[in-house]
Amino acid sequence: MFYDYLVIALYFVLILAIGVVFSRMASNSTSDYFRGGGKMLWWMVGSSAFMAQFSAVTFTGAAGKAFADGFAICAVYLGNTFAYFCGWAYFTYRFRQMRVDTPTQAIGRRFGPDNELFFSFSLIVFSFLNAGVWLNALGVFSSAVFGTDISITIVVIGLTVLFVSVLSGAWGVVASDFVQTLVVAVVSVACAVVALVKVGGPVKMIENFPGGFLIGPDMNYPLILFGTFVFFLPKQIITMMNLHDSFRWLNAKDSFNAKKAALLAMTLMGFGTIIWFIPPWAAASLIPDAVEGYTQLGSKAGDAIYYEFARNMMPMGTAGLLMAGLFAATMSSMDSALNKNAGIFVRSMYQPFLAKRNKEATDKKLLKISRIVSTITGIGVIITAWYFASLKELSLFELMISVSTMVQVPMMVPLLFGIFIKKTPQWAPWVTIVLGLFVSWLVVNVFTADVAAGMFGIESLTNRESVDMNIILTIAGHVFITGGFFCLTSFFYNEAKDKNKAETNRFFEDFERPVITDGEQDDIDRQQRNKLGSMVFVMSGGILLMALIPNPLWGRILFVICALIIAGIGYLLRRSAKIKVIST
Repeated sequence: MFYDYLVIALYFVLILAIGVVFSRMASNSTSDYFRGGGKMLWWMVGSSAFMAQFSAVTFTGAAGKAFADGFAICAVYLGNTFAYFCGWAYFTYRFRQMRVDTPTQAIGRRFGPDNELFFSFSLIVFSFLNAGVWLNALGVFSSAVFGTDISITIVVIGLTVLFVSVLSGAWGVVASDFVQTLVVAVVSVACAVVALVKVGGPVKMIENFPGGFLIGPDMNYPLILFGTFVFFLPKQIITMMNLHDSFRWLNAKDSFNAKKAALLAMTLMGFGTIIWFIPPWAAASLIPDAVEGYTQLGSKAGDAIYYEFARNMMPMGTAGLLMAGLFAATMSSMDSALNKNAGIFVRSMYQPFLAKRNKEATDKKLLKISRIVSTITGIGVIITAWYFASLKELSLFELMISVSTMVQVPMMVPLLFGIFIKKTPQWAPWVTIVLGLFVSWLVVNVFTADVAAGMFGIESLTNRESVDMNIILTIAGHVFITGGFFCLTSFFYNEAKDKNKAETNRFFEDFERPVITDGEQDDIDRQQRNKLGSMVFVMSGGILLMALIPNPLWGRILFVICALIIAGIGYLLRRSAKIKVIST
């Protein structure tokens, strides 16, 4: 355990160093603070987008789901992969072409200033829920590891994340995301390789999985599982490729870098979908009783399976590296939320408020206000996570899915459909959301899973089938009812009464007009490559030192190989930062 604590401590030093190194790049203007001035290269943007869909939930709630139910968990992450493919094919480079600093500015251009203000309030509140889920997941995991009270853990971790996020702005957020991607890759691949060796290969892992690997236990109607997978595809597109979540791609240097970033995120998510869950799948047969000691977590005990695998099956120090990666993953998720909220408040609420009163504020003052907003948002997230921690009867995976399907989907439906349905009245977005929330309520209280099952002659559902059926009903309701309603509002569109018509037309013109750079390396490009290359070198050195931990020879060799791979990436980054001199 001593080595695990040491690894975590050193990793926190690295993350803090990244924040300090990149803080200067975020202090020039609010645009730099919110989105890096739109100057980031594809590998930074792509890794950040990937990490945005990756949080502690993956190694806790989702791992617990994989440990209990087998392959079924992949439905969510394959949905993410498909959404990134759609982003590469259509969305991401167009989002970069909107030429805005924040997502709500894009909403204002598309739907008008009243809708911009409405979504600003709504999205800030929603971010409390979403980031609260992430922080709660990390609190559950770390409290199980360190044996501390979960509420105290949430507060301590939350305040640490708050400090880092306020310091560094978008540059620090995205830079740390890139480093965290490497950590996640190292931990995931190393654990997956060891798991396959220990279990006797993938065939043995599948054959020995209790309850059946593909379907899992408590699933009498496999068609429900297939339906969950099918409906997760549109669900993930709605929640990932909309005007709000466009903020992930506003950082890109140009249209080409945004498109390439989506391809990187898709590739990482596709490989990760399988690699992440090999350890819990293997653990189901190797150490089936591993989580029985976590009775203090109630129904969430299975969420500690990844740590138990790392502690029991991996070399000493790996569990600490895993915990460091989990801390960092949640930091990246919270950082993004705090940074985005600051941008939304300043650009879509505070500045318009000043404009109405014929007042102006310097960019320096706006930057100061942005940091204050980030602080307030961070405290709100901590309080939200604290509340979620009291819901002992709800697993983390179910909590994540419930928040996403019941609240997030109806909010994002008009922000996706509005990209394609151009002529809609001003009231269409918020009325669609109200209808969507009613649809969510209807599925929970009236048209429940049991009612739907009865219509097909099914007498009873297991708890797992009931959860999956509720997900199907909720997503289907939002795709066909909520989305269908928004489309139908176009029949009520009156061009003569559309006060935002001119700006909407300009918005769609920009939406299709590429952002093109000269393709030459500038000083900002070199700074990104050079600074991150140095940080990656430092991290590789730390992992190399882990080979000194008194482990079996195979464990030491594992750390050396991981360190060499990461050092190679750092070398390539530093080399690419050099100015190329063309001889004549």
